[in-house]
Amino acid sequence: MSEQGRLAFAEAIGTLILVVGGPGTAVLATGHFFPTGSVGVLGVALAFGLSLMCAAYAIGSISGCHINPAVTVGLWVLGKTKRSDVPFYIGGQLVGGVVGATIIFMIARSIPGFDSKASGFASNGYGAHSPGGFKLPAVIFAEIIFTALFVFVIASTSRKSMSPGFTGITVGLMLTLIHLISIPIDNTSVNPARSIATAIFQHDWALKQLWVFVIFPTVGGALGGLTWKMLVPAEDE
Repeated sequence: MSEQGRLAFAEAIGTLILVVGGPGTAVLATGHFFPTGSVGVLGVALAFGLSLMCAAYAIGSISGCHINPAVTVGLWVLGKTKRSDVPFYIGGQLVGGVVGATIIFMIARSIPGFDSKASGFASNGYGAHSPGGFKLPAVIFAEIIFTALFVFVIASTSRKSMSPGFTGITVGLMLTLIHLISIPIDNTSVNPARSIATAIFQHDWALKQLWVFVIFPTVGGALGGLTWKMLVPAEDE
C-alpha cells in the first residue's frame, strides 16, 4: 500500500471509531431506546472524547489522527500537512464516517419502530432542529469558535515542549469539553465528516442544513491554525 493509501485507510478507521463511539452513543444510548435511562449530554460528550482518545493512540503514529476535515485544513494552514496529502486525509475521513454511521443504522433498525428520519439520527441542526432552539447566527458563531479552539489545542500538542504521550488525553478532553458546552446549541459538529455521516441517514432536514456544518467548522479550523502560527515561536515547533 502506498504512503497516501495508508494515510487514507488509517483516517477511515479512526473516523469510523469516532462516529460509532460518538453519534452511536447519542443514537443507541439516549432518546428512543432509553427514554428514562439516557446517558444524557455528559455521557455523549464523554463518548466523543473517549472515541477520539482511543483513535489517537491507535492511528496517531500512522496519520496523526486528524479524523476531521477541519483539523486537516487547520494543520495544512500550519504547514504540518502536505497539500498533496489533503485529499487522501479528507477522502478517508468521509468514507470512514459513512461506514461508521452505516454500522449504527444497521444496529438501530433492528428495533421495531426505529425511524432514523424521525429520531434525527444525532444530526446537527439549527432553529427548530437545535436541541436548545438556537438560531443560525449563534450556531455559525459557535462552530467557528469551538472548531478554532479545538484545532488550536491540537496544534499545541505538536510543539517540542509537549510530551507526546499526552496528546490523546489532551485532545480527547478538549473534544469532551466542547461537546459539554455545545450539544445544546446544535448537537456539536466541529467536524464536517461526522456531520455528513449522520445527515445522510437522517436524509431530510439534516441534509438541507448540512452546509452550515461543512463550511463553518472548516473556517474555524483554518482560524485555529492561523492563531497558533501567529502565537508560537518557530523554535518551539
